[in-house]
Amino acid sequence: MHDATRKLSMAQVLICGATIVTLSMGIRHGFGMWLQPITQDMGWTRQTFALAMAIQNLSWGVFGIFGGMLSDRFGAFRVLILGALLYALGLAGMALSPTPLLFSLTTGLLIGAAQAGTTYAVIYGVLGRQISATRRSWAMGVAAAAGSFGQFLMMPLEGQLILRLGWQDALLVLSAMVLLIVPLAFGLREPGFHGSAPIRRTQSARHAFAEALRYPSFLLLTAGYFVCGFQVVFIGVHMPSYLRDHGLGPQVASYALALIGLFNVFGTYIAGTLGQRLPKRHILAFIYFARAVVIAVFLLVPLSPLSVYVFSAVIGALWLSTVPPTNATVAQIFGVQHLSMLSGFVFFSHQIGSFLGVWLGGYLYDTTGSYDIVWYIAIALGVAAGLINLPVREGAIVRATPQAA
Repeated sequence: MHDATRKLSMAQVLICGATIVTLSMGIRHGFGMWLQPITQDMGWTRQTFALAMAIQNLSWGVFGIFGGMLSDRFGAFRVLILGALLYALGLAGMALSPTPLLFSLTTGLLIGAAQAGTTYAVIYGVLGRQISATRRSWAMGVAAAAGSFGQFLMMPLEGQLILRLGWQDALLVLSAMVLLIVPLAFGLREPGFHGSAPIRRTQSARHAFAEALRYPSFLLLTAGYFVCGFQVVFIGVHMPSYLRDHGLGPQVASYALALIGLFNVFGTYIAGTLGQRLPKRHILAFIYFARAVVIAVFLLVPLSPLSVYVFSAVIGALWLSTVPPTNATVAQIFGVQHLSMLSGFVFFSHQIGSFLGVWLGGYLYDTTGSYDIVWYIAIALGVAAGLINLPVREGAIVRATPQAA
């Protein structure tokens, strides 16, 4: 068991993990920029594109649970390799699919499964196992900030690729680029997972899962995360089209998404850092309440490039800042032996919200010719999520047999 007790260096874990998240999330955040080029070129409705994105988010959530279980048992390395290969295949399929069905299978099912193996649940499992509890929330903030930086970095790049190469060739370039995750995964090969036998555990995955489902605070965190998914995916996918519908040029949407990514670098880092000092439930409640206020103000003021950029900056600071305190709270309550699996389950709720947010956006636009109803739902859900997080208890769960955290 000596090998299982050794640790990777914190710098190595953060650099490799953060770069993987930067690539995976950076590409993912740009999918909204393909909505109009694809639907106009292929003659599809916005609902067709939105349904594929909704399936992607649901697939990510479902496979995230199983990807987390595999990562907890066999290490993140193998899961990351498989995820990168699926991501490359999915992006190529997104570029070349001739029918809505194949588009939904590749863009939806395949890329969703790939994201489950290359994003937060898997990376946070490594951080939880390799970094002490005294730095864990901060480290998760750094990884989440990397995902936000990926959005800031990739939005202009993806916009230029579409402009210069066309939407299909742009996706094929991204398909090759995402394979950079493969060499980065070697930096996350954890001691204790190299042999044929997994590291010893004091609790089975089934028992850990059943325990979490019986714990009210876990269910409250899970419910709150549903709202996070609904809001960010609706805005991320549909805001570019919303702005174009109101006469603003495509460059405004590109800059807006980049600003969201830039300011979320600071928001997620600050949220992770504050999570070491303040009750995480208060941080989460503030984020959700603030989102509701910011969206309401955005809808009330006259729409202009300036108002879009201000909104993007403020909502960006709140964008993925829920991720570090939510996952750090799960680790604080249940320990890290099954952190990837439990984070994957919480994230499944996030992705159900994402499914509804992106699909409702397309459905209600095609039905009513407007996104207004979905904006109003996002405001109401923000208030509800703020209230839901206030009663969360963050202390470690008391078990009959002590379990290391």
